[in-house]
Amino acid sequence: MLTKSVDLVKDAHEEMEQAMEECDPYSGLLNDYEEDNSNNHSVEEGDILGSPNNQDLYWSEEDQELIIPCLALVRASKACLKKIRISVAENGKKDQVAQLDDIVDISDEISPSVDDLALSMYPPVCHLTVRISSAKLVSVLKKALEITK
Repeated sequence: MLTKSVDLVKDAHEEMEQAMEECDPYSGLLNDYEEDNSNNHSVEEGDILGSPNNQDLYWSEEDQELIIPCLALVRASKACLKKIRISVAENGKKDQVAQLDDIVDISDEISPSVDDLALSMYPPVCHLTVRISSAKLVSVLKKALEITK
C-alpha cells in the first residue's frame, strides 16, 4: 500500500520536473491538437471554440516563481512517504493493527494532495488554488508525521 503511494508521488514529481525543464507544461499535447485540426487552415486557432490561446499554454514569470517551491513540497512528500514506509517495515508489529491502519489511511491522502497541487500548477495558473493546494498538502504531511511518531 505505502509503496504504491510512493510510486504515485514519484510519478507526479517527475512529470512536474519534466514540464519545468521543458518550460512546456503541455509537452506534446499541443502538437496532437494541431495535427487533429490541420484541415482547418482557414480558421484562426483562437476562433475555434475550446482551442487554447497563448496565455493558457505557458507559465508567466509569476507562475514560474511558484514552480520551485511546489516541486520542493512534492519532493518532501516523496521523502516523507519513503520514511514512513521504512519505519513501518522496520518497526510495525502485528499487534499494532489500529496504528498501522491510521498510518496507511493518512498516507493514502498524500498522493491525491500531491496530484491536486500538480494540477493547480498547469496554466492558466490560479495562484489562490496553488496556495490552497499547498496548504492542504502541508497539513496532510504534518498529520502523517504526527501519526507516525
